[in-house]
Amino acid sequence: MSWLSRRAFLGSLAAAVPVATFVRRAHAAAIHELTASSETLHALGAAILPSELGAAGIASAVNAFQYWISGYREHAELVHGYGTSALAYAGPTPATRWATQLDALDRAARHDGARSFSTLPLERRRAMVRSQLAGLTITGMPAVGRAQHVAIALLSHWYGSSDATDRCYRAAIGTQQCRPLATSARVPLPLAGGRG
Repeated sequence: MSWLSRRAFLGSLAAAVPVATFVRRAHAAAIHELTASSETLHALGAAILPSELGAAGIASAVNAFQYWISGYREHAELVHGYGTSALAYAGPTPATRWATQLDALDRAARHDGARSFSTLPLERRRAMVRSQLAGLTITGMPAVGRAQHVAIALLSHWYGSSDATDRCYRAAIGTQQCRPLATSARVPLPLAGGRG
């Protein structure tokens, strides 16, 4: 009886391996899509990220988001919050969904007669993103991996960054950066050049 149970277990495991392999390959293909041909993602960043970042700041924010996507691992253990010992794990890869949403933006732009989403004027890109988000129920800023749309994920990723915190408080706070303990009592200096 135990031999049959073991065989049944190995059979079910063998059947599950191709699914896991398929998910990994789909994630890898989506990452390649989001990083190799990133024109649409960068055009999206220019449309939704704060214009105060400037072209270099927006490019840096999009590149950091792409780096986050490339490092995403399904079922990875997440850092738990203060006051709880409950463990949480990363869910299924959102990269496949986000790549599809970027493709939808490109298709919609071509339907409007443009060559691509990135060639549309800024205001038209913003209107197109608004129309895609119109059907979603969005309450607050979700965790990056749980964002329903790539535009919300990109915003969430930037708002969680050290740069966003510094700009919010108009001071060089440097959250999530390693600083010497001796400087911890020092008041953060104002941002150089009036960034904020």
